[in-house]
Amino acid sequence: MTRFIDLFSGIGGFRVAFELIGATCVFSAEIDKHACETYKNNFGDYPLCDVSKLIAEKMPDFDILCAGFPCQPFSLAGKRKGFEDTRGTLFFDIERIIEVKKPKAFILENVKGLVNHDKGQTLKVILKTLKSKLNYNVFYKVLNSKDYALPQNRERIYIIGFKNHDVAFEFPEKIDEKVDLSTIREKNLSKNDISDLAISHIKKHLKLHKKYEEIKNNELLLAYEIRKSRCQFRFDNLSPTLTAKMGTGGNNIPIFVNEMRKFSTRECLRIQGFPESYKITPNTAQSYKQIGNSVSVPVISLLAKEMLKHL
Repeated sequence: MTRFIDLFSGIGGFRVAFELIGATCVFSAEIDKHACETYKNNFGDYPLCDVSKLIAEKMPDFDILCAGFPCQPFSLAGKRKGFEDTRGTLFFDIERIIEVKKPKAFILENVKGLVNHDKGQTLKVILKTLKSKLNYNVFYKVLNSKDYALPQNRERIYIIGFKNHDVAFEFPEKIDEKVDLSTIREKNLSKNDISDLAISHIKKHLKLHKKYEEIKNNELLLAYEIRKSRCQFRFDNLSPTLTAKMGTGGNNIPIFVNEMRKFSTRECLRIQGFPESYKITPNTAQSYKQIGNSVSVPVISLLAKEMLKHL
């Protein structure tokens, strides 16, 4: 039995992925009480605790450490303070736990912005810590969810390490399968709230778009980042990256233009690859935030399968 821990667990994307391949979660930790409620509704555990206050010696033994550690310090959407941000220093709590527990492997996930943050110095510090100080065999790569049968343009860096230095880990090949938003769309939905003002902004900017005649009849045309001064459109039948900002208001939630409605939370869960059985409060700000903060489940499952081959 392969045992794993789920740090910064959010709503349990890592847990869903690892349990799908037969691994067992022995410990979870999440500081957001709303995410903890969702986690409890799906797994029965209420993981509320602060990772920075965990005493590693008292934690159960485990084979794999999973951590989608806070990305805001490195995100292009944030202020990019990195290790100057207290959330950024939570990486060093991961280091502390690995140093004490010495798991066989770990998997870390973060935004693509980590790669070039501080001209690459932040990633350099992380890799040096994992390789030189903790003595792990480390592999990393930026993967895009759209390359793994998900209709979302979502680039994330995955850092994977093994205690065994003979491991020659290989990241999964891209899946040659065309998947678009038609696969996740809910039918016959009553309209999700979108203001008349937002609708007017969308219509105005759409008519001004240089490809208006080409895209105006696209059933999967999306509008997002809607405001008076500008509006983004996506017409490649993929979702933009779902983010925690979706929880701050309708302007940040992608909108199907032909229906003038925002994505439902069920559609967002599907875009992230969660199973249909996954439970979440429908269409609330907190639910959108939780899904945007999560990981793409099928990508993690592919990585997990490859990791288990080497354990």
